[in-house]
Amino acid sequence: MSGLLGLLVTIIVAGLIFYLFWYLLGVIGLPEPFSKVATVILALAAVIFLIGVLTGQVPTMRIT
Repeated sequence: MSGLLGLLVTIIVAGLIFYLFWYLLGVIGLPEPFSKVATVILALAAVIFLIGVLTGQVPTMRIT
């Protein structure tokens, strides 16, 4: 059960970090082509990280 809790905490923390980066991209106000490219790269990184966590390739937090 602690493995599942560690997985949940890892996903929540990573989600908050990716959301913060996404928010900062909007606040910085990059010009249009760069903003779209940065958003796509951030979304791809989030999806790849999530797939890695769910398949066990990325270590999760250990809760004891």
